Amino acid sequence: MTELRRLTGPMPPPASPARGRIGGRPAMWQLAEEAPVAFLLNGDSFAVMLASPADLEDLAIGFALTEGLVAAAEEIESLRIAEAQQGYVVNLKLPEARVRAAEGRRRSLAGRAGCGLCGAQTIAAALPPPRRVAGPWPEPAAVARAFAALPGAQPLNASTRSVHGAAFCDRSGRILALREDVGRHNALDKLGGAMLRAGLDAGQGFAVLTSRIGVELVQKAAALGLPFVAALSAPSALALRMAGACGMGLASRAGDGVMMFDPPGCGEDAA
Repeated sequence: MTELRRLTGPMPPPASPARGRIGGRPAMWQLAEEAPVAFLLNGDSFAVMLASPADLEDLAIGFALTEGLVAAAEEIESLRIAEAQQGYVVNLKLPEARVRAAEGRRRSLAGRAGCGLCGAQTIAAALPPPRRVAGPWPEPAAVARAFAALPGAQPLNASTRSVHGAAFCDRSGRILALREDVGRHNALDKLGGAMLRAGLDAGQGFAVLTSRIGVELVQKAAALGLPFVAALSAPSALALRMAGACGMGLASRAGDGVMMFDPPGCGEDAA
């Protein structure tokens, strides 16, 4: 990527105070901010989503990769961010061939923070086969260590109790990078952008998410080259099948332990 330029001043605080009452007593609460973010490709509208107004560079880079707009961050010729009325505009300059190929992924509706398939116009567009991934899977103890460290690594969620987190861990379960957002998909996109900018090798670690593992998160994780994803909630059956098809391992928290899911086709039922 040759140029990254922010045309606005500092981003606003990711949370704002609100007054209320708890049990009849006056209280203050921090509320997570969310703002519309419009993505342009070479100046033309591509998608609009709601996101936490922080780490927008990471979001843009990760989004471009996980949505298949580019195959590598080096294809992004420039990235500019500007403030707009009640939101932000991110303009990605890509090779024209990439922009033409993205026409099938264009989203004409505003994506909500919790939706991963908004605007997909066909089933094939919603469920493209993910790329194969490769890399070592962590031991259950490493996943458990990552789960234990996750709350302390989320400052925004500690104050608002309302945002998702996505972390990249080494094989021992140590958190190397973490991003937060009101949207679980945005959090993973931001993490992907942060990893690329920091030069972290996705194949040498695993991701930990605060959400359940939906099929769209498997697709995004595969696009980033992550061989293993763990989450606080269990995956859907479709997500597990898709993860198995691309060589990705999945795990979820199970009380005080960790559920390491067998790839589809393994286990007693496959005999």
